[in-house]
Amino acid sequence: MKKMLVADEIRQKLQAAFSPQRLEVIDESERHRGHAGYREGGQSHFRVEIAAPAFAPMSRIQRHRAVHDALGAELVSRIHALALKIEG
Repeated sequence: MKKMLVADEIRQKLQAAFSPQRLEVIDESERHRGHAGYREGGQSHFRVEIAAPAFAPMSRIQRHRAVHDALGAELVSRIHALALKIEG
């Protein structure tokens, strides 16, 4: 059985939690080759851009916490860097 890519796991969990109007998950790992946290094969550095009505009443910190909660501690622990752009 083929293991799911981290980007696909991120996409799946955020889709289920927020039903976003827009969701982009970009693996930027290759841009960090030679830097701390880089792993051969990538899947270590991600940029997520998400827009969902659920975020509208939240502060910036609440939005970030909600995304981290939706991803779960196990998945977050496998990611070295996660850049978030969140719109309500």
